[in-house]
Amino acid sequence: MERKEDPKNDVIETVEPIGKRVLIRKDEDKKQTKGGIQLPDNIEIPTITGRVVSISAEVEMSSDIPLKQYDKVLFNPKGAIPVDFEGRNLLFVVEVENVVAVFRKP
Repeated sequence: MERKEDPKNDVIETVEPIGKRVLIRKDEDKKQTKGGIQLPDNIEIPTITGRVVSISAEVEMSSDIPLKQYDKVLFNPKGAIPVDFEGRNLLFVVEVENVVAVFRKP
């Protein structure tokens, strides 16, 4: 992805991961249990799934890493680096080693 900046506002329009990393948009935290119980606003069930928004050139060129843009993935949030790009910080740069599963349709 290209990185474009507006010199007036210094706004970054895209983020491109470098090395063996991907950019993931984390799914929204759940406010309700599977049983239908509504949780208070201050309690959330942590979600560690998301969609791959962008992949680095190194990941794209590697035949050993089965990730591509728009894949739904399960990832370990401990190594995830939040990107201060959106108000609610749903974007994270994640090393490929921290992506533990890819959801595929049969």
